[in-house]
Amino acid sequence: MKKTAKASDDLRPEYDFSSMPGGVRGKYADRYRQGANIVKLDDDVSAIFPDAKAVNDALRSLIRLAKNKVKHA
Repeated sequence: MKKTAKASDDLRPEYDFSSMPGGVRGKYADRYRQGANIVKLDDDVSAIFPDAKAVNDALRSLIRLAKNKVKHA
């Protein structure tokens, strides 16, 4: 089977997105900025935590420890 060269742009020129209803660039950008707080964990850290709840629980414990240390300092 012969490989075909891939075009630099995956979209074909005949696609006309301007005629599609609701096709507005950046339509949800403001909403995303207001509500998104995504953090990428390094691989070694994510290997320790099975899910988001485990990460949040660990961070809450760390916050409690830090607050207790400040009170006793």
